[in-house]
Amino acid sequence: MNLAIKRAIISVSDKTFLLDLAKGLREFGVEIISTGGTYQKLISADIPAKEISQITEFPEMLDGRVKTLHPRIFAGILARKDHPQHLQTLKDHQLLEIDLVVCNLYPFAETLKKPNASEEMIIENIDIGGPSMLRAAAKNFESISVLSSPDQYSKFLEEFHRLKGFISLETRKNLAYAVFQFTACYDAMIANYFLKENQENTLFPIILPKNLIQQNILRYGENPHQQAALYSETVGVPGTLTGAEILHGKELSYNNYLDLNSALQLVREFSSPGAVIVKHNNPCGVGIGENASLAFQRAFQGDPVSAFGGIIALNREVDEVVANEIAQPNRFFECIIAPSFSDAGFEILTTKPSWKKNVRLLRMGQLEPTVKESLEFRQIDGGWLVQTTNSQEPDPALWQLVTNGTGPNEEQLAQLSFAWKVCKHVKSNAIVVAKESRILGVGAGQMSRVDSMQIALQKAGVEAQEAFLASDAFFPFPDNVELAAKAGIRFIVQPGGSMRDQESIDACNRHGISMLFTKMRHFRH
Repeated sequence: MNLAIKRAIISVSDKTFLLDLAKGLREFGVEIISTGGTYQKLISADIPAKEISQITEFPEMLDGRVKTLHPRIFAGILARKDHPQHLQTLKDHQLLEIDLVVCNLYPFAETLKKPNASEEMIIENIDIGGPSMLRAAAKNFESISVLSSPDQYSKFLEEFHRLKGFISLETRKNLAYAVFQFTACYDAMIANYFLKENQENTLFPIILPKNLIQQNILRYGENPHQQAALYSETVGVPGTLTGAEILHGKELSYNNYLDLNSALQLVREFSSPGAVIVKHNNPCGVGIGENASLAFQRAFQGDPVSAFGGIIALNREVDEVVANEIAQPNRFFECIIAPSFSDAGFEILTTKPSWKKNVRLLRMGQLEPTVKESLEFRQIDGGWLVQTTNSQEPDPALWQLVTNGTGPNEEQLAQLSFAWKVCKHVKSNAIVVAKESRILGVGAGQMSRVDSMQIALQKAGVEAQEAFLASDAFFPFPDNVELAAKAGIRFIVQPGGSMRDQESIDACNRHGISMLFTKMRHFRH
């Protein structure tokens, strides 16, 4: 049934559209009860309102911590209008019925983002009365309406005016649902703050709060028959993929986001100018160099065929030189993500290539490194697997030379480290062949390591001579070394740890290959 709105309580921190809402309510004679700054805002705009202390007959106290928490307020919110005894109780105690609650909460999330926010400031922005009032109204949606966001005001007023001062049950129920979503997210943010402060329980608490906020509905999922949406943990944070600004191009797809994420995670590995090209969630081109243009050239040379239609990530600005390199004839890329785009670079990519209308350009801002203590979530049937990110920096100084000879020099060790970093971002079984700060071939996602080895070496071709090879896990048999030797590989880095390690070591010694053990595995399932 429709509910008449005769009396509203309004207490908001975010006063966006507040006056529009209040004026729309007053057009039908709605009595407004208000608090603190909200009351002052209404009165200064000549909108009649009663201060809450007039209703509670009790002053706001404790620096505003106590104002709405009072039986005269909550009885009016929680009373069921279809229960005569509830209405009689209100009458007996001279309490007012409340038909509408308008409340949004202290800006806890915004306070957390402030670089100099003290613990006292953060704690003071934990709202108590607001969530209580919202939840009470949401629970009693059959008898009261509730607004928890300024985004809801316009649609609410449209129905309120169309129904001449009434609100439908369907709308009240939907608004109640929005409240519980909102307060759950708010509570999760607070819980996560305390979780980070509690060092004894930082990684894997008994209850793991996780609040996700919808950013937009995607066209479809991995395949056209699947539906999909994008959610973020923190909306609009620079340096994150969900916070990246889309400067140009059509809507991003589900698969675009997956590939962009893989490319972004890999390019973050490099402090020097780097470029990554990802196709089907695996890197097909990676390069580093003295500048972004050289890094991209090296990345593209790795596998020009696979690069067509790929995703590019760079850790430096896309300037005119880089843009001209990317936009050469017979090249096509779905997305380009970078910290920034110069005016000239942007113009080239959006006016000159034949695919100018299709390419998506994303500006990241400052690329933040992967936080070492952050968690990865993967859904399984009936639950989630949670682990820390694979973000430990490789330390070649700790690697063990297990073959004869002096081993790689400083420059050669840098090339092995480059291959090892890339290997971490390739689906297992993973083999990466590299040389001259670029990858030559990648073997990814094969059930047999020998198959991955053959694919990577075939991609590398004759350039595998004197090249560097990385494997994400140990060689179970020496057959991998034999294939590498036949292709001309000169250096191998792998975790070691197989019962047959000595057989692989012996094979390397026979063929003059230097092999190092990292004692760290890099599976990526």
